[in-house]
Amino acid sequence: MLPRSAFGQTVLLICFLLFINQIVSYISFAIYVFEPHQQQINQLLAKQVRVVFIDIDDARLSPKMAKAFHNETDIGVYRESDAMSAGLANAIVYPYRSEQMSLLLGGPTEVRISDGDAYLFWIRAPQAPHLWVKIPINGMEKSSISPLIFFMVVIGLLSVLGGWLFVRQLNRPLKSLEIAAKNVGRGNFPDPLIECGTSEVMAVTQAFNQMSKGIKQLEEDRNLLMAGISHDLRTPLTRIRLASEMMNEQDAFLKEGIEIDIDDMNNIIDQFIDYIRHDSKDQAELGDLNELVEDVVNVETPNDRVIHIHRGECPKIPLRYVAVKRALANLIQNAIRYTEGEIDVFTGTEDNFAFIMVSDNGDGIPVSDIERLFQPFTQGDTARGAEGSGLGLAIIKRIVEAHGGYVSLLNKPSGGLQAKIYLPLTSK
Repeated sequence: MLPRSAFGQTVLLICFLLFINQIVSYISFAIYVFEPHQQQINQLLAKQVRVVFIDIDDARLSPKMAKAFHNETDIGVYRESDAMSAGLANAIVYPYRSEQMSLLLGGPTEVRISDGDAYLFWIRAPQAPHLWVKIPINGMEKSSISPLIFFMVVIGLLSVLGGWLFVRQLNRPLKSLEIAAKNVGRGNFPDPLIECGTSEVMAVTQAFNQMSKGIKQLEEDRNLLMAGISHDLRTPLTRIRLASEMMNEQDAFLKEGIEIDIDDMNNIIDQFIDYIRHDSKDQAELGDLNELVEDVVNVETPNDRVIHIHRGECPKIPLRYVAVKRALANLIQNAIRYTEGEIDVFTGTEDNFAFIMVSDNGDGIPVSDIERLFQPFTQGDTARGAEGSGLGLAIIKRIVEAHGGYVSLLNKPSGGLQAKIYLPLTSK
């Protein structure tokens, strides 16, 4: 129910604080301004009533005196019947004011108020219960609340605008940090971020720059180490191959075994290099996924196997062409290596992704092993074979994630495995 974004939370906080401020302002106004003002009005009215009934000894009221008093002060004194015709019938009883006036006049008092050109206070005092005193007071007319509403709306909009500007300024370095973190996760190391914003954000940015620099250095050291190992291993392998060529014909079976082992070791070294390289420096360019699939299938299809291509509607998408070809080639090679029947390759789009699906009719993979097989140096059970270094799916996953996509494996109900690569339709 509550907003999760910083902007939404800031706006909610501002609205809540404005609401609390309005309540406190209203209560403060009522206690320190409105209530004293009302007390002053009540005291003024009580004094005027006392003036009217000074030295009154009986219930009789001289009409001449009443008229003269009214002309001089605009205060009228009426018998109840005359008061009703003069506007008392339309006046509203105010119990709270009646209680206050009762305390000030020293007896039961009734106060009624009617509005018109001026506010008319009708007071029946204990000094003359059969008479009504009408006291007009100007300056209490109801004012339009439109300016107040306009003021409240303007204050609210300015507060929300201020909150938006504050959050935008705060989120700008955080957004850059988010994008840079995603790039580092894909193996792309951006330039150090500019340290700006609040002190906390600057500290986080500084820590991220140090972390990115450390990871980049570690990546470079690993690449250098693997290149050195590859060079150091290939040199003796080449010598062994040359030595095997000089073997006698009666050792042909031994020679063949040595050459097979050398080829396997070279393939393993190539897989190591592919895993650490994954073509992270290639630039993604718009490419046709169907053409890429056709190129890979034409190259990877053995003479004794059949691979069917099922092309779907697919727009041109950002591709690191060489890397995606390597990922698809690995999937097709796995399907060829671990199955004997025909293989189907599908292309198409789902939601905001384009996909390539390689479907075979082999024995599949245990569901419990699917996630584990994406880890480096992990091999499946004997159902899918146990050859190689266990880097094939890890390489595929790394290449696809560098594009902002993902890989899924699914066993078919009829038997076999579906390996599906999802690539985003737009750059991320």
